[in-house]
Amino acid sequence: MSTVRLWTDAEAEAAPRVKAVFDDIRATRKSDFVNNFWRALANDPASLERIWAGLKEIMVAPGALDPLVKEMIYVAVSAANGCTYCAHSHTAAARAKGMSEAQYGELLAVIGMASQTNALASALQVPVDPQFLVGE
Repeated sequence: MSTVRLWTDAEAEAAPRVKAVFDDIRATRKSDFVNNFWRALANDPASLERIWAGLKEIMVAPGALDPLVKEMIYVAVSAANGCTYCAHSHTAAARAKGMSEAQYGELLAVIGMASQTNALASALQVPVDPQFLVGE
């Protein structure tokens, strides 16, 4: 259960800053759907505006990484951070951008392997090889 109220469309209509962001989400995503993350953030319109603008800049604007790769990275970070909501949301987004079941399986294998080797390297306190250090 959410710790904050999830804004309805009717409530957003009465709040110009929230309405503007919800309208932009719909236009950007070419969908009528505004997910619960944004509905929760609507309780703080300044944060809603800032975080939506940042997400558009990183995840929507063209860049060196293609949109599917960005979503797959988001899935991995969400798994590492234990964010169930983001893992589901960005897995759905990755699938919508063409992620196959084989790619998803391999992504999960990489996440699992990285988690295991990260934990081992951390527990063993393995010193970083000088060849891996940049600028030192």
